[in-house]
Parts: sequence; structure tokens; C-alpha cells
Amino acid sequence: MDVDVAELAAEYDHPAWFTAVGTFLAYGLVLGAMTLLLFGVPYLIFVLL
Repeated sequence: MDVDVAELAAEYDHPAWFTAVGTFLAYGLVLGAMTLLLFGVPYLIFVLL
């Protein structure tokens, strides 16, 4: 079962794939930032007081 990377990359070389990956990455960054702001900051304030 030999996988040709160039063939695989050519198969997914459509703007829709780049849009989907960018959307999921941005969504993950927003979720990470919100988690830090909503849980990390209050925790730090609680620990430091």
C-alpha cells in the first residue's frame, strides 16, 4: 500500500479544502482564546488573591 504524496496533494488542491482547513484552524484559535479568557484568567486571579 504505497501512498504517493504528490498525487494525494493534487487531489486536495481545491480552494474549498483551503477554506475548510482555515475555518477549522480559526475556530480552534478562537476556542482556545475564549477558554483562556473565561477559565484561565479567573483562575489566576483566584490563585493570586
